[in-house]
Amino acid sequence: MTASFAFLGGVDPWIFTFSFITVVVTIGMGFWSARRSKTASDFFVAGRSVSVGWNASAISGEYLSAASFMGVAGMVMSSGYDALWYPVCYACGYLFLLLFIAGPLRRFGAYTIPDFAEGRYDSPVFRKIAVVFVLFIGFFYTMPQMKGAGVTLAYIFPGMPYWGGVVLVGAVITFNVALGGMKGITLVQAFQYWAKMFAISVPVFVLMAVFGFYNGHLAETSAPTSPAVDVASVARKPLVEKAPTDASWISPFGPLTTKAVTAAAAARPAEERAAFLAEHQRSYSLLYTYSLIMALVCGTAGLPHILVRFYTNPDGVAAKRTTMWVMILIGVFYVFPPIFGVLGRNLLPELYAATGAKGTDKIVLELPRIINERYGVWGSVMSGITCAGAFAAFMSTFSGLLVSMTGALAHDVYGRMLRPHAKPAERLLAFKVSAVVVGAVAIILGTGVEQLQINFMVGQAFAIAAASYFPLLFMSVWWRGMTMKGAATGMLGGGLAALACTTVINLSDLKKVDLNAFWAAHPLARILCEQPAIWTVPLAIGLMIVVSKLTAEQVPADIRMKMLVLHAPETLGLKQEYIQEHIQEHIGASH
Repeated sequence: MTASFAFLGGVDPWIFTFSFITVVVTIGMGFWSARRSKTASDFFVAGRSVSVGWNASAISGEYLSAASFMGVAGMVMSSGYDALWYPVCYACGYLFLLLFIAGPLRRFGAYTIPDFAEGRYDSPVFRKIAVVFVLFIGFFYTMPQMKGAGVTLAYIFPGMPYWGGVVLVGAVITFNVALGGMKGITLVQAFQYWAKMFAISVPVFVLMAVFGFYNGHLAETSAPTSPAVDVASVARKPLVEKAPTDASWISPFGPLTTKAVTAAAAARPAEERAAFLAEHQRSYSLLYTYSLIMALVCGTAGLPHILVRFYTNPDGVAAKRTTMWVMILIGVFYVFPPIFGVLGRNLLPELYAATGAKGTDKIVLELPRIINERYGVWGSVMSGITCAGAFAAFMSTFSGLLVSMTGALAHDVYGRMLRPHAKPAERLLAFKVSAVVVGAVAIILGTGVEQLQINFMVGQAFAIAAASYFPLLFMSVWWRGMTMKGAATGMLGGGLAALACTTVINLSDLKKVDLNAFWAAHPLARILCEQPAIWTVPLAIGLMIVVSKLTAEQVPADIRMKMLVLHAPETLGLKQEYIQEHIQEHIGASH
């Protein structure tokens, strides 16, 4: 028994305390909110009664995942400023949602995106296709959240194995979701946004006050030479070589976008390498970057766990106002993680020598502790605050993903396919059972991705969403000529192509399949596989248009009314509730 808990000996009490408080408050708020979750609509769409302020905070809390809190800083530290495409495009994706999708989606009045797919095309078959992609996207997105959990717990408990943190955090969140569903986690996620905002901002100001401001660190980082870092002033470790700091680090198409070309050049004879790099590096980097931008912007508008949030608003106007505030809230948040990455290059270069849970992904957690050498325990206090923020990050996002996937199984699979006449109590039981099943699968997948970067995995989930749900929603909302066969063909063609590419890349990077020789000989294939959105999104939209034109006679007969429902102002009284059960449930509850 003593050996089993040997890792507790090296725990920093301040870090443990702040993290423990975050978990306890999360569970406590979940219990408190769960007492108010009594009907099916409470579990699936929070009774459609969430105000703009609460919903904007909750969506922001759900969206700002481990990738935002830890991954952005880690990638800026490891790859340079081209990693800033991630936070910029994460925020820009909400502009697409605001302009094209949020209002119409809410006015249709479903519980889930598969609800919308069936209702728009009058096709139960299409619901089944849509459910599959909810699960694909959801599980790809849970893996980086589990990586964040494993990294954070391994940092708090120095001897704890990576998989132990994944299992522990996964179990806690699964319990919370099964307890209260959407209504139970809405208040929790809103609180977690503000906890993350505090945890990412305060340590930045303290670090800059102690070690110098941002511009000074940036100037040193972007210098053309790579001198040793003077860490003697903080008396931590012997001098360590700083990461390379040539001009490409601050270019918009730098190291992140050229690893495929670099690998291909390394496989060539020495006399051919310079010419190969000069010919291919910039063009391939541009292609990679444009594909990444397309994946992140379009993918944001196609994430099921974000889209389902708009069904919790009272109406379409509230949904659009919520989207606008989300853009503001997450935009402010993304100011801070890159600063951690720049400071980390100068102050903690030893992280470059580590991989997995001990690499640059933990810079947000590790950096504040160097203050200890000057000011005692204050560094641990700051590190405890960032650890609490990390907990809030992956717990809030995993909660939303779990609700989305659980809703797909309990509402769409069980309540609409297997047992369409099931009573509300039976559907609530199905929700709780599905939450446990989905949580268990997510934990298993999360234990196998320690060597992959958090932001990289999130980008893959966005690529699948961009090639499947984004074309479906955008074309279904704005083109009345879409048919079920066109929508299904495009969604399957683009989505499965993106899924296949991301799976191959992950298997290769995890060394499950040896493709290094192939990637070295075909760098363009590596780029198109690693960032497939640039061809899978046009593929999906093209298939939708062509097949819909070929099956034009199958356009739903009531398409004019459906388009009116999607686009007409609420004041005309045309808004509908595709799912009527919540109205009946609340009427029954009031008697």
